Amino acid sequence: MRLFLAIFLPPLAFFTIYRPLAGFMCLILWVTLIGWIPAALWAVYAVSEYDTEQKIRRHERRHYYYR
Repeated sequence: MRLFLAIFLPPLAFFTIYRPLAGFMCLILWVTLIGWIPAALWAVYAVSEYDTEQKIRRHERRHYYYR
């Protein structure tokens, strides 16, 4: 779902990953016609980084409890 938002509505993707300042900056970039592609790429990258960070945190918590 976040990836779909990142491609078609890039600013909203930033708000779903709790980065409102980046969302407003992306909105400014997205408003220009030339800026839509960079905004979408930036949003896809940010969403994938957020997912990776969440997986790392879950993995660390799981291994912390087994010690």
